Amino acid sequence: MQGLMMDAPLLVSSVLEHAARIHGTTEIVARTAEGGIHRTTYGETHDRAKRLAKALARLGVKPGDRVGSLAWNTHHHLELFYGVSGSGAVLHTINPRLFEDQLVYIVNHAEDSWICVDAATLPIAEKLAPRTPGVKGWIYMSVDPEPPKSSLALLSYETLLAAEDADYDWPQLDEKQASVICYTSGTTGAPKGVVNTHRSTILSALVMSTADMIGGYRSGAREVVMPIAPMFHGNGWQMVYTAPLSGHGLVLPGRNFEPDKLHEIMAAEKVTMAACVPTVWMMLVDYMDRTGLTLPSLRAALVAGTKPPRSLIDALEQRHGIEVAQAWGMTEALGVTKCALPPGLADAPYEQRVEQKLRQGRVAFSTKLRIVDDAGQPLPHDGLTFGHLQARGPLIVGAYLKQDAPLADGWLQTGDVAKLFPDGTVEIVDRSKDVIKSGGEWISSAAVENAAMGHPAVAQAAVIGIHHPTWQERPLLVVVRRPDKDVSAAELIAFLRPQMASWWVPEDVAFVEALPMTATGKIHKVTLREQFKDMTASGGSDGLRAAG
Repeated sequence: MQGLMMDAPLLVSSVLEHAARIHGTTEIVARTAEGGIHRTTYGETHDRAKRLAKALARLGVKPGDRVGSLAWNTHHHLELFYGVSGSGAVLHTINPRLFEDQLVYIVNHAEDSWICVDAATLPIAEKLAPRTPGVKGWIYMSVDPEPPKSSLALLSYETLLAAEDADYDWPQLDEKQASVICYTSGTTGAPKGVVNTHRSTILSALVMSTADMIGGYRSGAREVVMPIAPMFHGNGWQMVYTAPLSGHGLVLPGRNFEPDKLHEIMAAEKVTMAACVPTVWMMLVDYMDRTGLTLPSLRAALVAGTKPPRSLIDALEQRHGIEVAQAWGMTEALGVTKCALPPGLADAPYEQRVEQKLRQGRVAFSTKLRIVDDAGQPLPHDGLTFGHLQARGPLIVGAYLKQDAPLADGWLQTGDVAKLFPDGTVEIVDRSKDVIKSGGEWISSAAVENAAMGHPAVAQAAVIGIHHPTWQERPLLVVVRRPDKDVSAAELIAFLRPQMASWWVPEDVAFVEALPMTATGKIHKVTLREQFKDMTASGGSDGLRAAG
């Protein structure tokens, strides 16, 4: 027997259409690429997205054509998520932090027809243009309708929109049609294209809008959210969709992620929830501690990307009264864990709650996670055993653009090593490529890094494996000291010994001025391994010697 309900496709355009109709006067505040503040509403954004759809059609953009965005977190970029995808074209969010060769590769690989740029990314576009012959033209996004002088024949975004009206009906597309392409950061090879559908985008936004995603919702209270995570990184962690879907005020920080600028706009606009990687939160906390400033309106700090150190959670929760909400996801899997604590822990002692917050959330509806051993055999979800994390569900990539995804029996191999608990909690132990195999046992580099970050003299820490003649690998701790602090290798090792099994304790400590970072703000361990490739453990914990 078939059901008798109306059938309507799940489309990205319906999110902004709903926002304009139900909470059209809710404000969007954005810092422009030039540094000013721009104010608009969901109603105005909906009108402008429809004008954009008409302007793209006038340029010859057809359904399925790729339109690239080389842009930061601005109101213009937000409009692209709806005007491009809603028209039936496909938005390709390009990460401007990637190397030039990687950018050339992904623009050509995605077959972008037009690319939208802003003041911050125009110099990058000028370098890319001679090597991307398939791009028909470049559109300059600015509140100023006149583009600057450039080697490119720039079209003005504002002039294109001014020539159109908002008399436009969103097409009723197949919900399995592509909406957004986002490429991985390419840390283990060429970047890979993840092609989201309208259906997966809407389902992900709905999952991420549930009450137990972040928690703390109060009926009648206005949420004002700010994706500090770039829009080219998991669609600003889906906030470009969840904010208009839920009627949240939306604050966009532009391109400046310096802590003083972030604090300024967060305080002025009374942001209640913000999302970014731990590194940015640490810089913001350090800035507030040094200046004595606070963020009284901020109730929740959404953390993902890498595991936050315990010291960061303590600082946010105990010194600043900001609840930490941690989740796990990846470009290939957006909105697959939820951050809220399991029921029954709301009034639990802090130590019990923080143990949960150090994990990466709980499995969200629609996604299944499992762990397997090296032979691919499933392992128990007992919170003790750890293995290779695999995922399956409608929010999980099934294939990359023009190539296969790493699937095993229909499960995506995420590249993470994790523990799974009976209550659905996920704890990422390490990246599969980063876990250290010593004497047949695994050492979690992430756990050792987290412990090291608890030392007051440590600003950043990374652990990599170095060769050992007997044990195969031993951990090396690489540390950036805080500018006003000093600590020796022996002192750090002594600090770590009581916190872990003796064989997990790093072989030695290397001090560096800075750690190499990826385009998504993570430590680039490939570079670190290359830097220390000629070092080998001496067999004890008293130092290193050159290999060979």
